[in-house]
Parts: sequence; structure tokens; C-alpha cells
Amino acid sequence: MQDVTFVISKLLWWPLRPGTAAILLGLLGLALLWRGRRWGRWPALAGIGFLGLLALLPLDQPVLRPLEDRFPRPAVEPAHIDGIVVLGGAVEQRLTETRGLPALNGAAERMTEPVALMRRHPEARLVFTGGTASLAPGALSEADVARQLWLDLGVPPERMSFERESRNTHENAVNTLRVVQPKPGETWLLVTSASHMPRSMGVFRQAGWRITAWPVNYRTGAGSGLWLEASFPVRLQEFEWGTREWLGLLAYWLMGRTDALFPAP
Repeated sequence: MQDVTFVISKLLWWPLRPGTAAILLGLLGLALLWRGRRWGRWPALAGIGFLGLLALLPLDQPVLRPLEDRFPRPAVEPAHIDGIVVLGGAVEQRLTETRGLPALNGAAERMTEPVALMRRHPEARLVFTGGTASLAPGALSEADVARQLWLDLGVPPERMSFERESRNTHENAVNTLRVVQPKPGETWLLVTSASHMPRSMGVFRQAGWRITAWPVNYRTGAGSGLWLEASFPVRLQEFEWGTREWLGLLAYWLMGRTDALFPAP
């Protein structure tokens, strides 16, 4: 069942992602108009109109903001941290494999924040969870890239553990809980992108792990600069990321993988 849902989610996302869907709608409308179907103007206008609005307005911000604000960081950093769980999604496996250097994407703070936490908390363990989320995996897993990066940054190997089989957030939670087996009363932090935190916390709770949210990689703010300076490709990428999270929350809730439709602190 897990293999089926993983493949289906990957295949469905391609036509459903907003940029692709807008282009497909526009092409469908133009094709219908070319065949003399006047109602084809509606899908054409919908697809082209969406891309035009996104070019002019920061539509990504209201999509991402509720997700990022849902789980704020604790006001005070815990005095004692037993461990830090880092979710995959910030490394580029194929670039690392091709170039031989650890490559990071726009979620790089997932990989840098844990190193800072480890330096402040020598008692903490560092656990990375992530195999590959691709339908055509390469030779390296995300865990392999994470290990290479953190060794280069000076994290002692005896303080690190890696879970290499997970392909999605649900598997991150289930597999990591089995590997770590946290004891009652221990303090563990969950590090992932702020917009991904609601779904992550819901999944970890459903798996039976009461873990503390430690969000990073914020993409929204109060300043007008974030609203006005982002380019169209960046806005489209962020809008698609936020849309995927909302769809992921709905899908995981329907499958019983989260403890709520929109998990809260």
C-alpha cells in the first residue's frame, strides 16, 4: 500500500502543480478555440490569468503564511536537548553525485541549524531521516549527502545517526521512531521547513512521538520587500510548495496519517 500511494502521489502531482496545471489549461483552451469551440476561452483565460496574477501579485505569501505561523519556535531554547531529528528535503542527491560536493537547495537551513544546535548542546544526538523521494533513485541517498556534509562541518560521527529508507514524511516519522526509540521525558527537536511543520508534527504525533517543533527556512515575513522583490519564478515555486503542503495535509488526514486536518500546538 505504501509503494502504491508513494507512486500515485508522485504521478498526480505533476499535472496538479499550479504552474503545470495553468499551462495545460491554457493549451487546452487554445486548442478548443482553434477547433471553433468558443467556450475554450474560459480554460485559456483561467490558465493565462493565473500566471499573470502571480507575476503581478505575491500570491505565494497568503498560501505559505498560515503554514509557517502554525508552529512557532519555543520562546526559550531547552536547557537540555537529548536529540535533534532532521527531515530530508534540503539536499540535492544528483548534483552531489555528479560533482562530488554536498549540494543544498533552498531549504538549506534544515542542514545548518542542527550544526549550530549541536555546538550549543554537546549532549544531543543528531538524527537525519531521508532516503530518496525520486521515482528513479540514484546511487546516493539523502542520508549519504547529509553525512558527507556534516562530517565536513566537523560534527563528530559518533553523535550522528541516519535513517536511509524513508521516501516521505509519513515514513520519516515511523522509521525514525523505530530507530531512535526515545525514552519518556526526553527532549527531542524536529527540524524542518516552517511551512512543512504542521504536516510533520501531525505525522510524528500520530506515530506516537511527542516531539518539539523547531522550524527553519521561513519564506514569509512582515516587510514589503518579501512581497515586492521576489521574481516570478520564485513566487511560482513558493506558491507550488505551499499548495503541495495544503494538499498533503488533506491527503494525510484522509489516510489517517495525521492527528488532525491542520495540526496545531
